[in-house]
Amino acid sequence: MSEPIRLLLADDQALVRGALAALLDLENDLSVVAQVGRGDEVVDAARTAGAQVCLLDIEMPGADGIDAAAALHAALPEVRSLIVTTFGRPGYLRRAIEAGASGFVVKDTPADELAEAVRRVHAGLRVIDPTLATESLATGESPLTPRESEVLRAALSGATVAAVAAQVHLSPGTVRNHLSSAIGKTGAGTRAEAARLARERGWI
Repeated sequence: MSEPIRLLLADDQALVRGALAALLDLENDLSVVAQVGRGDEVVDAARTAGAQVCLLDIEMPGADGIDAAAALHAALPEVRSLIVTTFGRPGYLRRAIEAGASGFVVKDTPADELAEAVRRVHAGLRVIDPTLATESLATGESPLTPRESEVLRAALSGATVAAVAAQVHLSPGTVRNHLSSAIGKTGAGTRAEAARLARERGWI
């Protein structure tokens, strides 16, 4: 019998991580060899444990799952990543695939389907939640420039224009221009609404 597929789980919620590990370890051909609670620990942990497939949550401290997938793809291209998240937003799906993730499923996926998704990703195939794939096509690509996305992310907290400007190292006038453009592109009435809409669509 061949060696089981070596898995790393990255999720900042210990209970969720533990439940996923318990479910996946029930499969004879899967073995959870590492668990981390931060996105910026994924690459080192995967390297140390010899992980072959990394299951990544999106919202984690240190780095989100999409950034972690990109870092993993750059540092350990032979290791596959599968986004497993509560946040099934179409824009996240597109960003995750662009970052090098091999798959994207939501956390309420049945255990046997998740195990099968892991096997398929390990075999070099791509696995995408079908509902999300349809929504992603309908929503389309993000219309925001990288700078507009950065400014909107900084504005999510409700910070003042001056505080956002300091955070992203731009002048307040430039920040206002980016915010104004982003408001127009999202069809929002305010920068807070623009940030919320962009987040809901997975654009930031």
